[in-house]
Amino acid sequence: MTRSEFDDIRAFLTDETTQAGDLLSIARMLIDDLEHSRMREAILRTHYLRLLTSARATVAADAAQAPDPMAFLKHELAEHGQLPQDDETVQRVLADATTAAALLACLEESPQRPRRRGVRPRRCVGTGRTLPR
Repeated sequence: MTRSEFDDIRAFLTDETTQAGDLLSIARMLIDDLEHSRMREAILRTHYLRLLTSARATVAADAAQAPDPMAFLKHELAEHGQLPQDDETVQRVLADATTAAALLACLEESPQRPRRRGVRPRRCVGTGRTLPR
């Protein structure tokens, strides 16, 4: 759910003409969104754990001088269609990794700007959801 959708819901809740039935439908919608978010998080955690496990197994296999230490990682990437197939894809992946490393280095070097405290201006400019009226 986007920030503007939350702002729309807040504005709808503070409106004195809002009926109890409308509030119930919003509550159901929010519960559905929460359930969807939790399911998506569980799936992402599972993918992350599988990738982390295969990366650790790859490093362990390399340390044990196994004949094909990359087998674990290759298998996991192939399961998700992420294994580079041709030279062009290989070069693009390497370029992406180099760029990502450079961006992370810049982020780590730059000082964190303090967050502004106070009232955030409300902007209700979302098209993703409509509230009952």
